[in-house]
Amino acid sequence: MKEVAILDLLQFLNQKYIMLVPALWVIGLALKHTPWVPDWTIIWILLLLSVGFGAFAFGFSINGILNGVIAAGVAVLGHQMYKQSFLGKPANRKKDKHKD
Repeated sequence: MKEVAILDLLQFLNQKYIMLVPALWVIGLALKHTPWVPDWTIIWILLLLSVGFGAFAFGFSINGILNGVIAAGVAVLGHQMYKQSFLGKPANRKKDKHKD
């Protein structure tokens, strides 16, 4: 079901913006490992960067802003799908660590 959601989002994303998705993953990873950046701010930073870069590179318009938002959504959703599918839910990871 989640795979369908990301494919649906990709249909609305302009092909010029697809390169933003892996760039946002790398930036998000760097922010995650930055001690003074709270986790809850990472998605907002990625959203602002995506919209800002999209507007700068492809023109400031409603279409550019929407594609920036969709690119950030695809990046965050894709990362969460990876975490949930391959790493398991955070609650399960904590429980597994305490099992001997």
